[in-house]
Amino acid sequence: MSAQTYLAYDYPLLGAFWTMLMIFLWIMWLVLLFRVVTDIFRDDGLSGGAKAGWLVFCILLPFLGVFVYVVARGRNMGHRETTRARAQREEFDAYIWKTAAGGTNSVDELARLSDIRDRGAITDEEFRRAKELVLSGHGPAERSGAPGTGASAR
Repeated sequence: MSAQTYLAYDYPLLGAFWTMLMIFLWIMWLVLLFRVVTDIFRDDGLSGGAKAGWLVFCILLPFLGVFVYVVARGRNMGHRETTRARAQREEFDAYIWKTAAGGTNSVDELARLSDIRDRGAITDEEFRRAKELVLSGHGPAERSGAPGTGASAR
């Protein structure tokens, strides 16, 4: 070999494996640290002082703070995350149901009011007031409530 050194001879395979393991463990540590900090902020059961205390402990002594937090409160971290995700999913589903059912019922109600006005059963003023009620969400379409109640349910 000449005076020029080759990287393969200076950095053996076991060294590369060790480096990859250290990088992997460092990334896992950062993920755990961010999960603990996120859990501290999202936990409604902790008071403001307790949140500040845990946060200061995890920032000043990160390894010890995260270890103590996981031992002391780690059992419920997954439960809190699952509960939060379930509540968010239910809220989203309720919004979708309300939006889908409310829009269809309002349109059906307006079409029905227009037909009644065209037949001469109500005046233009009564139609205008009923239309304002339906569009504001206080009309008969909003009272039906259940998804799927539209023209096919009448």
